[in-house]
Amino acid sequence: MRLFENADYTLIPNRRIGYIISGILLTLSIASLLVRGLSLGIDFRGGMEFVVGNTQDVSTVELRSALTEPLGGQPEVKRYGDTGVLIRASAAGDINEVQQRILSTMKQEFPEAEPRIEKTNIVGPRFAEDLKQGAIYAVFGALAVIFLYILVRFEWRYSMGAVAALIHDVTITLGIFSLLAGVVPFSLQIDQSIIAAFLTIVGYSLNDTVVVFDRVREYVNLLKTENFPDVVNRSINATLSRTVVTSVTTLIVVTILFFFGGEVLRGFSFALIIGVVIGTYSSVFVASPTIVELDRRLDTATT
Repeated sequence: MRLFENADYTLIPNRRIGYIISGILLTLSIASLLVRGLSLGIDFRGGMEFVVGNTQDVSTVELRSALTEPLGGQPEVKRYGDTGVLIRASAAGDINEVQQRILSTMKQEFPEAEPRIEKTNIVGPRFAEDLKQGAIYAVFGALAVIFLYILVRFEWRYSMGAVAALIHDVTITLGIFSLLAGVVPFSLQIDQSIIAAFLTIVGYSLNDTVVVFDRVREYVNLLKTENFPDVVNRSINATLSRTVVTSVTTLIVVTILFFFGGEVLRGFSFALIIGVVIGTYSSVFVASPTIVELDRRLDTATT
């Protein structure tokens, strides 16, 4: 299936438009991360975890709203099994006291329910800090391995382009999470599942980028009389149909997951939706222009 037969868009010649769009998005994202920060789940800040049974008729959205004041902040509330809910909070006080606050609030707000605590757990600050460091190492480790992979398969300019696109994608996705946390009607707390989503975004974006780079390398050998920016522009147009079809079909799947996957997967699927859109954009308007700029600067330096 080809949506763009004989595509001939002037993408690389107009790459400065992409620079402006990316510059605005990155500026807003970094500013939000510095000013608002991120909403961290108890995986990364420590806290308490409760599994409450016999709550099949209780709305997780209403329960989250009802528990916000008693727990001193918005808790994380997810479905757990068929009849339970998982509540995660960083509330202060003894765990038994917090447990009683949860039960009394639920009995008051949802008199038809007969909640009971089935399981409790505490995530200590040291363990949360270890998880946070592990998540950071995982993301930067993935970027380092990807840089080496592209370096071996292509060359250093392509490695720089791929890593620039990945940093661009992750930064903007984090910025959107920071901007929308507490605004949208679902949780955007950063926990282990969201870190998994970011690593998935990295892999998806890289796949798109490698497809374009592979066609660039092929055309460089075939079209030796053309200058490098024209070769890159032709390569993007040649792979545009594949890029758009893959992105649209992936977007359909993750959008269905977002609407029908339940509260547990809402933040995860939202991250993937952003990642698919930004990753598709960056392979065309970030990774490819980066190798063009590096090639131009290299030619300037050698002349």
